Amino acid sequence: MAVTVEIGVTRGFVLDDPVAGVLDNTEYTLGGESFVDVSDKMVRLSSSRGKNRDLDRFQAGTLDVEFNNEDRFFDPVAGTALDIVPRAPIRVLVDGTAQFTGTINDWNYSYQTSGRSKVTTNASDDFVYFARQVLDTSGSAVEQTTGERVSAVLDMFTVDWPADKRDIDTGDNTVAAGVFPDANALEYMQQVSQSEQGQLFMAKNGDLQFRQRSDSAARSDGLVTFADDGTGVPFTGAGINFDSEFIYNRAVVSSTAGTAIASDALSQQTFGVIEFELETLLSTELQLQDLANYVVAKYASPELRFQSIVVNLDVLSESDRADVLNLEIGDVARVVVTPNGIGSPIDRYAQIFKVAHAVEPGRHDVRFEFDPLEFAPLVLDDTVFGKLDTGRLGF
Repeated sequence: MAVTVEIGVTRGFVLDDPVAGVLDNTEYTLGGESFVDVSDKMVRLSSSRGKNRDLDRFQAGTLDVEFNNEDRFFDPVAGTALDIVPRAPIRVLVDGTAQFTGTINDWNYSYQTSGRSKVTTNASDDFVYFARQVLDTSGSAVEQTTGERVSAVLDMFTVDWPADKRDIDTGDNTVAAGVFPDANALEYMQQVSQSEQGQLFMAKNGDLQFRQRSDSAARSDGLVTFADDGTGVPFTGAGINFDSEFIYNRAVVSSTAGTAIASDALSQQTFGVIEFELETLLSTELQLQDLANYVVAKYASPELRFQSIVVNLDVLSESDRADVLNLEIGDVARVVVTPNGIGSPIDRYAQIFKVAHAVEPGRHDVRFEFDPLEFAPLVLDDTVFGKLDTGRLGF
């Protein structure tokens, strides 16, 4: 298994320069940006992408890397091949598959008179970029789907996000026409995503991804199965929750089109009234009611849920490791756990909403956190998610 850490440098081609103007050189390229492999100097690494709980918004992904700096390779005055500056690009790959793409926020140095020296970098994905870009308030928006509205923001001259670094679903709901508010691009796009309970996050390859609500439909064929009984990818630990943290039995969803309320009387009698409020950009009262019904149907009753599992990549076969490394936020997995090997297994399907890596000398763990899929869209002809009278048919 190979963990690769690369840091971007800007070495633009300069015509007629005796060094930077040499054709076909690999350091001063026509594109201006290249990456330097610093994996041999990496001591430990940790990364995290996703959100802390199902109804939260996705947060900026973070990466921390500690490097050995005893040869002053990372010293900003030593004249290395790196650009030792904040906002330098950085990316992490495992077995050639991207796991984090972002930019460095800062460099922190630690020198000891004994000669031991290290440098740590903290990086974030490009959610930080969107939080710094403001909306263009000179124009107004037409009524359009949520995906079209996200794309409209990305196309603004004040945002100007590259077309080849986005993966945007069309969207199931429509948002209302109107003027753009005085807000940053990230905050506004997150509100657009919440207007249909979609998913807006930075993918591990650096693309901005928006998944519409219906795109989360689970399919049982081809899913990665994690299991502690030898029938799937092995894991070292699992966290299971069964509590009231995720109960909402009254939903109030509003926009300029009005306000919709949905309730579950039985849940309220059992647990008391637990309200969820959501301000959206939806264009019709019908969509508001649909979203309120969706929230209550999904969260009115507590569920036994897999909160997390931890996988040690070092002990996996090559094929199992590839399956784990290819997983992304929003993907669906099956988790099978038989606590202490006693009794029947707990067998659940769940959707990934957080991925974290922890790399120490001699060990590499990946932690996945999940949203349960006991309440999931009907998928025609699927042997698991195509059964009538389970999950839901609409919303």
